[in-house]
Amino acid sequence: MGKESSVRIQTSLLNNVEKKLLVWLANRQPKWVTSDFLTYVGLLGAVLCAVGFILSNIHIEFLWLSSFGLVVNWYGDSLDGTVARVRKASRPQYGFFIDHSLDSITVTIMCVGAGLSPMFRFDVALLVLTGYLVLSIYTYICTIVKNEFRLTYGKFGPTEFRLLIIIINTIFIYTHWQNLNFHLKNQTFGICDISGIIIAACLFIMWFCQFVKDRKIFSKSDPLK
Repeated sequence: MGKESSVRIQTSLLNNVEKKLLVWLANRQPKWVTSDFLTYVGLLGAVLCAVGFILSNIHIEFLWLSSFGLVVNWYGDSLDGTVARVRKASRPQYGFFIDHSLDSITVTIMCVGAGLSPMFRFDVALLVLTGYLVLSIYTYICTIVKNEFRLTYGKFGPTEFRLLIIIINTIFIYTHWQNLNFHLKNQTFGICDISGIIIAACLFIMWFCQFVKDRKIFSKSDPLK
């Protein structure tokens, strides 16, 4: 959720379907399921995701727990604001503070868990985390200076990001990806590491393109005196 007065930018691939599903789910939540409760459910999902990643060192099928954690994280993180709006109980400042303070923690937990799994090198997982946080910080800056809360960049948003990781998890379980390695200057990279580097590169490219575009707009609206 952004500031109540902010224009919400949602252009992701699954946005229309997801929005209808979230409203449908919000209308069917029992009274005791509050926005705060759902926010903490999202945090629990991040912990489950990380635990699944780490336990996959013991058996690869623990990645199913990781994928389940991503679904739980989506449920809590995506539904908390929708429940507040459906019940006309939005708390713009409090909601923004709680939701996005915990967002940075949940993404950190999941990326650290991924880095401790057999799928990703730790440095690659941290590179993805850095790209995600750079985009998040940019979003919060634009919420203040543009009164615009961008939930997605192009056709890609948090839901698509979670779905992509679930797909990678599933492929890793049922294929021999773990045996595909590339060597570069005494460094070994698995196929998932390559995927992670590509994801991180896309995050930084999305930030750079939006930064260049907004810089031109601000340069004209706030010219040198």
